[in-house]
Amino acid sequence: MMHSSSETTYQAAKAVAKTIEEHFRNQLTKARAQGNNELAPEPSAAVIESIIDTLFWSSLRREEGVSPKISLAYVSPEQAGAPIIFEHRLELTSAVLAKLSPAVERPGVHLGVWQDEGKLYIWGATRVIPSLCFVLDVSAPALLVIKHRRIGGVGKFANVAVLKGDQVKVINEQAASLPDCPSLLATLLNFSSSYSDHDGVNILVQLAVSMRAHGRGGTLLIVQSGTDSWKKSIIHPILYSIAPAFHGLADLMRQEQSERSKSIWQGSLRNAVEGVAGLTAVDGATIITNEYELLAFGAKIGRPEGKPPIDKVVFTEPIVGNQPTTLSPAQRGGTRHLSAAQFVQDQPNAFALVASQDGAFTIYAWSACDEVVYAHRVDTLLL
Repeated sequence: MMHSSSETTYQAAKAVAKTIEEHFRNQLTKARAQGNNELAPEPSAAVIESIIDTLFWSSLRREEGVSPKISLAYVSPEQAGAPIIFEHRLELTSAVLAKLSPAVERPGVHLGVWQDEGKLYIWGATRVIPSLCFVLDVSAPALLVIKHRRIGGVGKFANVAVLKGDQVKVINEQAASLPDCPSLLATLLNFSSSYSDHDGVNILVQLAVSMRAHGRGGTLLIVQSGTDSWKKSIIHPILYSIAPAFHGLADLMRQEQSERSKSIWQGSLRNAVEGVAGLTAVDGATIITNEYELLAFGAKIGRPEGKPPIDKVVFTEPIVGNQPTTLSPAQRGGTRHLSAAQFVQDQPNAFALVASQDGAFTIYAWSACDEVVYAHRVDTLLL
């Protein structure tokens, strides 16, 4: 058993360790009760605290002028599939991690961390980890993301908490049960069973991640298929209108479930997602249907004649302790956010995904219960 180190100096590690321990204990207990046996080990609060503390200080180092990007997985070599195992164990220190980071910064590669006689060490690297494995990523200096691999192993890892400097944001697992919760937010927050979605993939989640990744900011509008009422909220002519609608993503999603497990299909899906997400970097909004048909990009949003300007938006963030706040849309974000909120108010069957250049990501959706536009900030779920 590992004991908490008195040398821990990153106070956020101490503050969050017990909460994270409880999260993993609850998830693993539920998974075992449902008959899942191929599960990761349960991390103790002491292990969590020590790993967070070490990784935080390593994130502030620079190796040859570059800040490290590292992913650590708390797993033994025996539970990792086809791992690279070092002949000699490496001490888990910030200096060692900074040196190793260039070798493991590619997506999907994790440094394996385990313990022996109460001391943590690095044993090697792996791409394969068991379900519900404790993973800690360095996304940027002083920005750490705690996550775990979903049961089933396909799709984005589930984020548990985000630590940025002395700020700790623990994901609120109950936010998805709120009335009128948008489908994208519900998918991102679906921690009740820690399973991936039934299709093994969620297009909107992947689009959101890809939109955020290009770093230019952008707007994606999702409208109802088979209707053109959305055109009333777009300034004409649309410079980059698509006719007929492009069905690349839609055709992939119509393929049989058996095809979706094949690497060719998954590669085609990644390319299609990146292609659509890339269009959002163009000034204006990209428009797709709820069946993933591409209709336009670079579209300018306008308020239809006779419609009132939006004067309030309810802002939320799926973080423990966050309370919804009603503000003018101009108080949170610039023109891109204001126009997206206006579009959703005028087209209540649609919703908007807005990526900011600084990495913020917001879902705008109409609440039929409260008859107001909600702005759900979800970048903590996309890291």
